[in-house]
Amino acid sequence: MKQINGIMMQYFEWYMNSNQNLWNDISKNAEKLANIGITALWLPPAYKGIGGKDEVGYGVYDVYDLGEFNQKGSIKTKYGSKEEYLNCIMTLKQNGIETYADIVLNHKMGADMLQTIPATKVDWGNHNEIASNQETVKVATKFTFPGRQNKYSDFEWNWTHFDGIDYDEKSKEHAIFKFKDKSWSDAVDEEYGNYDYLMGADLDFKNPEVVQECNKWGSWYLETTKVDGFRLDAVKHIDSKFYKDWIRNLREQTKEELFTVGEYWTGDVSKLHRYIQETEGEISLFDVPLHYNLEAASKNENYDLSKILEGTLVKENPGKAVTFVDNHDTQPDQSLQSFVEKWFKPAAYSIILLRCDGYPCVFYGDFYGIPHNKIEPVQQLETIIKLRKEKSYGEQHDYFDDPNCIGWTREGDGAHLKSGLAVVISNKEDCEKRMYIGTRICGRKIY
Repeated sequence: MKQINGIMMQYFEWYMNSNQNLWNDISKNAEKLANIGITALWLPPAYKGIGGKDEVGYGVYDVYDLGEFNQKGSIKTKYGSKEEYLNCIMTLKQNGIETYADIVLNHKMGADMLQTIPATKVDWGNHNEIASNQETVKVATKFTFPGRQNKYSDFEWNWTHFDGIDYDEKSKEHAIFKFKDKSWSDAVDEEYGNYDYLMGADLDFKNPEVVQECNKWGSWYLETTKVDGFRLDAVKHIDSKFYKDWIRNLREQTKEELFTVGEYWTGDVSKLHRYIQETEGEISLFDVPLHYNLEAASKNENYDLSKILEGTLVKENPGKAVTFVDNHDTQPDQSLQSFVEKWFKPAAYSIILLRCDGYPCVFYGDFYGIPHNKIEPVQQLETIIKLRKEKSYGEQHDYFDDPNCIGWTREGDGAHLKSGLAVVISNKEDCEKRMYIGTRICGRKIY
């Protein structure tokens, strides 16, 4: 169960070394993480991907292979073996830290055989627009997983379980091919006309066999790993009804909370509200609009700090908001690069960690650094995490009343010794602010 003042940490970044040892490293660091105030880890996708030992995790091949079978050139995944993964989760539990598994069900890659089928091309800019006559294509859609030999599941995937793909082996053409008699899901984002298709062989969630197999796998995964919740990848590309039913069924089966957060990548908070409504509140969402506000504030010295929470999920629906500063997609050289500038990182983390609203997520790359880009750790981050754990309690008073100087206070409470704090953030010169801190800490210095 998500703890009061809990802190999630995304425990990976895109360019981590492929030493196949992350699960062991986490086991070694679990006690320290718990001591500073981390209460949950979002771990990277744990199953075998198309890149084998070098696969970050999003080019999914076999969701039943958690580093157990010799597939795609290795037994272990980039992060370790199945045994090490399960031990890592158990060690985290022993230290009071929950585990959230990264779930990637939108697509599959690295098929074992090609199939020849009829398809039509659609326009890259509008996926609803047909761009060719029907043609015969040779596509990577047959998944038999010979290395696993039907252990855990004998389900074999073929082209009827997908609705499209982006490469024809016959013509060597890169295009979006929609398969014969298939249609895109309606309950997805409307970018590009319809954003059902993202990459790889795109799962068809209108196919009952696909839904049944994904439900079966979800039950197997929970029973096998004993994770405490999920981070759902690319939810804007997947029929919202599927994930609503998927997580609801798992909660009914296990009688567990199974905290779940979805990645719906948009700066438009109204789309986040719509998704929460469509999924009937079953799934929290990352506050992407807040991330973009933090990035903008870090890159514009004239940014109006008093508006930094405007148009964000944490302001409009804090109970469903997972706040973050950066992640593996926003880091330099990645597809959604929008990295918050170094000078503003402590302020940004203060906003997500030292306020009462939202469930904050700390990025591994900010905590440990990103050697690939010569980015150093955020020096003050561990201190800010500890402040949340020890001081950030009690009634909150906001002073978002100046474009260049904002602040807030927390009064503290009787349950946490010497709790309470005051935060002031400026994007220009030194500033001062008169703020009410309550009567409990009158006459006391706070740091």
